[in-house]
Amino acid sequence: MIRKSIGLLAGMLVTVAVYAAGAQLRADHPDTYTVKKGDTLWAISARFLSKPWLWPEIWQANPQVQNPHLIYPGDVLNLAFANGPRLGLQPRVRAEGDAIPAIPLGQLQTFLKDLRVLGTNDVKSLPYVVGFEEADLRGTVGRNVYARNLQAQPGQHYAIVRPTQTFRNFNGGKNGGGDLVAHPLDSNVSLVRTPWYEDTRNDGHYGKGEDLGTEVTVIGTAEVLRTGDPSTLLLLDSTMEINKGDRLIPVDDKAYDAYYYPHAPKSLPANPRVIAFTDAYDAVGPHQVVALNIGAQDGVDNGQTYSIYQPGESIPDDVASNSWNRGTGKSVTLPQEFVGHVMVFRTFDRVSYGLIMDGLRPVHKGDRLELPE
Repeated sequence: MIRKSIGLLAGMLVTVAVYAAGAQLRADHPDTYTVKKGDTLWAISARFLSKPWLWPEIWQANPQVQNPHLIYPGDVLNLAFANGPRLGLQPRVRAEGDAIPAIPLGQLQTFLKDLRVLGTNDVKSLPYVVGFEEADLRGTVGRNVYARNLQAQPGQHYAIVRPTQTFRNFNGGKNGGGDLVAHPLDSNVSLVRTPWYEDTRNDGHYGKGEDLGTEVTVIGTAEVLRTGDPSTLLLLDSTMEINKGDRLIPVDDKAYDAYYYPHAPKSLPANPRVIAFTDAYDAVGPHQVVALNIGAQDGVDNGQTYSIYQPGESIPDDVASNSWNRGTGKSVTLPQEFVGHVMVFRTFDRVSYGLIMDGLRPVHKGDRLELPE
């Protein structure tokens, strides 16, 4: 079947006049490339373009390209130059379901269904589990759980969530300074992730500071059987035992986008940082997930791609200080170092989750985000 777009890489690898300066092919590109199973558009464009995040903009400049995702294993990309850049796709018959994605969605789907970020006060006001069938100590699949403050109808499904941590600024606003918390190299970092808990003060977190939101983890789903206070629900599934105090929120049937289009932001939000990880303690690398201190209120949307920079370390300048005692001279801050790229794939009001697309070194908490140029 012949695709309308000469295909694909009009969306990804074609150099047009308006973007010729920005989306150039790498000097070592081959004349052709055969798409393989397991490829992604980001990986292909990163291999052949000097700035892979520009491929959606080029695609948008070519209205004949209907869908940049419709390339398939076995397609041959023509990267040969003749009278200027000439890129194309050899059309062939293939099944729609075999098209390769822009990014490795399979690495995101489980995560996207499991975590959300809500306002801390919103979490406190959610309906909550108060007890279990036959005075069980924990909720188990196939048995009833009881919840208070639930306004619902029989047959509705709810996700059971457990608050895990609060994202917040340590000394107030995003540009505020403060004690060293998130990154060992930069004393201006003001972002911290703290365990979420409930106590008699009902403040929801340790210390002081401006809340960015509280992360909740989906640990099960339940169906409303009877309304009232408490309401009765049947526990349909769970990833762990349900406890008293776990919250209920409506099931999110569209937890993630069908497609992601990596693109550069139009502007840089104030002081954007990496603030937390999902599956690591000290550092993460490509295809791992990080939390960012920017969200919809900052103009962030899914697909926005940023460069990550590690703040420069502050070291003593013993030479300029004429210091004979090494390490005692006046300090100088080294330049920040490029780390890699992160693409936003889930956006909340004040916090976003991003996928590390590539990297030269590990990503740490407190690393800065810059426009991908």
